[in-house]
Amino acid sequence: MAPSEAEESLLELHELASSAGAAVAGSTLQRSAEPDPATLVGRGKAQFIRGEARAAGANLVIFDHDLSPSQLRNLEQAFDLKVIDRTQLILDIFARRARTREGQLQVELAQLNYLLPRLPGRGTLLSRLGGGIGTRGPGEQKLEFDRRRIRARIRTLTEGIEHVRLQRQLHRARRRERRFLTVALVGYTNAGKSTLFNTLTHARVTTSARLFATLDPTVRALELDGHRRVLLSDTVGFIRKLPTQLVAAFRATLEELEDAALILHVTDASHPARELQDAAVEGLLETLEVAATPRLHVLNKIDLLTPVEQRRLPSGPRDVAVSALSGEGLEDLLARLDQALKQDPVVETVFELSPTEGERLAMLYRFGTVLSTQFEDDRVVVRVRLRASVLDRLRKLPSSPAKTAVVR
Repeated sequence: MAPSEAEESLLELHELASSAGAAVAGSTLQRSAEPDPATLVGRGKAQFIRGEARAAGANLVIFDHDLSPSQLRNLEQAFDLKVIDRTQLILDIFARRARTREGQLQVELAQLNYLLPRLPGRGTLLSRLGGGIGTRGPGEQKLEFDRRRIRARIRTLTEGIEHVRLQRQLHRARRRERRFLTVALVGYTNAGKSTLFNTLTHARVTTSARLFATLDPTVRALELDGHRRVLLSDTVGFIRKLPTQLVAAFRATLEELEDAALILHVTDASHPARELQDAAVEGLLETLEVAATPRLHVLNKIDLLTPVEQRRLPSGPRDVAVSALSGEGLEDLLARLDQALKQDPVVETVFELSPTEGERLAMLYRFGTVLSTQFEDDRVVVRVRLRASVLDRLRKLPSSPAKTAVVR
């Protein structure tokens, strides 16, 4: 019997805690119609958790739910133990795994945005800071900053990430000018994206069974039939309840998806909750406004399935079953990838826009390569090169008609 969504989330929290270096002593699930505003779980359950934690010799309690500043304070007082929530745990893991300066900037920004509303009553937490879980990143000295200094640091980090975003935009513009198509790998954390990336491109991106083994995006060339080369981009794994602070901080990195001609959604086909994981990925693609990008669904890890289980997998025109580890199904994946990209040619188009269509003009610069722009009395004439799928999406929006010509 498959676990419920709440049970699956709790199992995932166990994996997250283990990935952060914790030895999990026990867990409990609270079912309630309404969360308790003071402690989330209610006074009776809080007393039960306190007793269980003391009996197990635990020094930390992790909640699989975001805690308000007052709930965090009340629970620490009730348990006389350090308490963190799911968001703080994920931020801690990201802080441990970030290797590039860019990744470290993004994680620190997310941590400080999480910390800022929790500064009042933080004395208990500060007294417990050390080398354990939930203390990685800004550290004790930075946690003692007053609001003004934290806000100043947030501004500095935001400016640094904006600089990174502009650099990435320039890189993407150069790729478009050279007519390189980008294929982006997305998927739930630990779905096998990096293993697939390494197998297809012969790269050496770090792979691990740990959650969030890959944080910093990597781009490599991938050669298809006819010596046609595309760029394959490996991205950070998604997860349910991904902290909004992280989504915002990693926006500069995740913007790589906006320029993708094709998205490969990689799923761990052997996972008992793959439907829930797929739904979480779909939700984040909607949030990032890239859900309309053409996509192939890559059902990975079929080497872990029996022949009967493999036959039960989805087998539609956009579904491809593979094993990145054994290589099974990869030739089919490359053929389908090649076919999907040929169905989305680059076209050159002339748009005639009114002066009020500034948003559409910005979209042309964002998703295409603008070749020329002429401002006339009552219109803006823009010649742009972009993918046919993007043109189709733009045409469905209310606008002036566009004249198109396929680029040879």
